[in-house]
Amino acid sequence: MAAYIFKRILLMLPTLLGVLLITFVVTQFVPGGPVEQYMAEARRVQGGGDTSAYRGGLGVDPKRIEQIKALYGFDKPPTERFFKMLGQYARFDLGKSFFQNKPVAQLILEKLPVSISLGLWTFFISYLIAVPLGVAKAVRAGSRFDFVTTVLVLIGYAIPGFVLGVVLLVVFGGQLNWFPLRGLTSVNWDELSWAGKITDYLWHITMPVTAMVLGSFAVTSMLTKNSFLEEIRKQYVLTARAKGLSERRVLWKHVFRNALIPILTGFPAAFIGAFFTGALLIETLFSLDGLGLLSYESIIRRDYPVVLGSLFVFTLIGLVTKLISDLSYVWVDPRVKFD
Repeated sequence: MAAYIFKRILLMLPTLLGVLLITFVVTQFVPGGPVEQYMAEARRVQGGGDTSAYRGGLGVDPKRIEQIKALYGFDKPPTERFFKMLGQYARFDLGKSFFQNKPVAQLILEKLPVSISLGLWTFFISYLIAVPLGVAKAVRAGSRFDFVTTVLVLIGYAIPGFVLGVVLLVVFGGQLNWFPLRGLTSVNWDELSWAGKITDYLWHITMPVTAMVLGSFAVTSMLTKNSFLEEIRKQYVLTARAKGLSERRVLWKHVFRNALIPILTGFPAAFIGAFFTGALLIETLFSLDGLGLLSYESIIRRDYPVVLGSLFVFTLIGLVTKLISDLSYVWVDPRVKFD
């Protein structure tokens, strides 16, 4: 086990390096970097705010341009900047934002609570719906209930979360005005009582969580159903029934424990994935100040330290989560041997 973990950790390094290298190279060719944005803003100011007219004759002081390049580190060759970035990341120094004048690590920590809040609600609600639904579908396999729920689950899975979010915003936020259109709390949050704060928070988070949950539990429910069906057909279930055990005892004491193995091993990836998967579009759509919105704004503004720093953190978390998921197979089922 120790040798396997050591090999997996060694394999993480080239994977992490490759992701950072590809992203860094792409950022070098994307137009509209921070220096170009400053120059465009300077020309706009010199032109009196008239962006419709051609201002090609209005230049920016070359010395000022060199100062801006030095400020952002673009006065150095790309290879030197890349290896400097790797050295910082090796010390877990994610650099400093170009535009927000804050360390990237501080920005991530500030936005993390919103993403964690969305992720926890999405994860727990999804599993609370998916596992019982999957068991019910397995017990009633082939029935009308199984057919109808399968159709509904597949329809929900086929609808993208951001599309459902738009529908919820238009119908329940705009026309009916039942829920707020943006934010995680109201403006007068500090003035509310504890009960009022809880109610206000749940009122704001209902539509974003609904948009994220609808498609996320489809895979889990179908996986639960298939796992139960596979276990129900095994010989030990027939033996348990032949001994006179009740159907409830056979289902929940014998089948349930074995059928949950593939579901439990997916817990780490599902738990971490709930924080980040689809959060970018949902947070942007509902104006929630989380990691997804931070990433989106950083890409739009070409805030490269935030883009690369957040990507480094997300990739590292993803690799570690994948390792934990693989190791959980052994922890749940000791019969599994990696060698």
